[in-house]
Amino acid sequence: MRITQLRNATLIVHIGERHILVDPMLAPQGALPPLRLLDGKRLRNPTVDLPKQAVAALGQVTHCLITHCQKGHFDHLDGFGKQWLRETQLPVICTPHDAVYLQKRGLNVQPLPEGHNQPQAFFEGHIRTVRCTHGEGVVGRMMEHGVGYLIEMPGEPRLYLAGDTILTPRVRDFVSQHQPGVCVVPAGGARFDIGGDIIMGVDDVMAFTRLATGTVVANHLEAISHCPVTRTELLAAGRRAGVSQRLLVPADGQTLEV
Repeated sequence: MRITQLRNATLIVHIGERHILVDPMLAPQGALPPLRLLDGKRLRNPTVDLPKQAVAALGQVTHCLITHCQKGHFDHLDGFGKQWLRETQLPVICTPHDAVYLQKRGLNVQPLPEGHNQPQAFFEGHIRTVRCTHGEGVVGRMMEHGVGYLIEMPGEPRLYLAGDTILTPRVRDFVSQHQPGVCVVPAGGARFDIGGDIIMGVDDVMAFTRLATGTVVANHLEAISHCPVTRTELLAAGRRAGVSQRLLVPADGQTLEV
């Protein structure tokens, strides 16, 4: 298995001849609105362009997997991503909750069956969803919480794509029970002008990595204006916590062998 980090939460999981694009935000730098209005910067998004490797990597893609896409969550599926999926007509795998929304936008949707929190057939293996908590309190009530995915394929490490979530008891229990070989977690510490973190930040990622026994891949970094955590900061925290050998923080465009 290989994982290519494109930008933010957008990555490609390479499993044999299948290349699964996750949460495509494909906009050029600055094409999308700011997510912080009171910080004195009002940076437009994304704050960086896609890496030069993106064109070749996207040319390999055979399927797409969506964790969440409604309520304006353009950092996981933006208009450019929708247009690309509409033009290519690649199969788009998603929850039943998102299926109608995506079908109305002309995408080739292949929803998971109802009862999708249980293992379902996924190519030669299985997939199941894990509920995300994309923030709590007032902000949490406004968010689209979505899901993460546990993917199990023959001859490959179990892969947990956490989706946009803070570190909740549900996530802790799931990881403790299943101990995936590879976990991809959102690490940017995103927050709006009000309220707390809506995804994991440095402390949550360290706690998650200590809890997990496998490799942890951190993304959702240095691409969106409401994510303050940097790669340098996260790597330094990993060294202090003694987990740096299991914590990977890929650059945009980098492909990891896992």
